[in-house]
Amino acid sequence: MVRILALAFVFSSFLAGAQVFGAPAREIVARQIGDLQCNVDRLSIVAGLATTQGTLKKLSQDLAHDPTSAASVQSAADSISGAQGAIGVIAKALLTGQTAPAEARNQVLGNLTAAHDTLAAINSTDSTASATLQKALSELNDSAEAGNGVVNNCK
Repeated sequence: MVRILALAFVFSSFLAGAQVFGAPAREIVARQIGDLQCNVDRLSIVAGLATTQGTLKKLSQDLAHDPTSAASVQSAADSISGAQGAIGVIAKALLTGQTAPAEARNQVLGNLTAAHDTLAAINSTDSTASATLQKALSELNDSAEAGNGVVNNCK
């Protein structure tokens, strides 16, 4: 959670007009800092993944009686943590005036896809767990849409 708050602070610093170290060319600075929509998308994915992690904790509790499904939830949570780590790599690059590594973007995508596929494969007859699972999938989809927004709007 601390990592998520730190990333949110990083992106909010961009919104507040923080200086980029090393002052690269004007075009790179504009792309790295991004416009309003770009930064909204950045904040949305960071906040959305944090929210999804919280929902997955509840889902894990809901599925405590089903070890196989609970293990799948943990795997999805680990994938989301991997995506959050890759977002941290991207944020660090942006703060230091470097080009965000394409591999980190690929890691975000791969981890979000893995989390989605793992959650989508869970089949629970418990109505509470099913509702929590649908909420987690919806939050994850919203985060993925924000990630698509970053790719499309942060040029």
